[in-house]
Amino acid sequence: TDLNPVQVVVDAVIKGGPREDSTRIGSAGTVRRQSVDVSPLRRVNQAIYLITTGAREASFRSIKSISECLADELINCSKGSSNSYAIKKKDELERIAKANR
Repeated sequence: TDLNPVQVVVDAVIKGGPREDSTRIGSAGTVRRQSVDVSPLRRVNQAIYLITTGAREASFRSIKSISECLADELINCSKGSSNSYAIKKKDELERIAKANR
């Protein structure tokens, strides 16, 4: 890409973090999931975790090195591409949270 590398990382972290999540609320032995908003710091941490996990899984039993996989993951995530592990997981988390509203 012709973009500034730091800007690519920042975009990836912004787009990779879920905005909504679900938490467990238990009362009287019954556990149900409740949809909650995600704090900004947790969004950043979650995005970094999802990006690194995706890169690790992509490089496992593959010819590509971890650095190449991390670069691919960051670029795909910053574009919002659906073949990024972080974007897939974010969408999945948000879908589950939407179902638990």
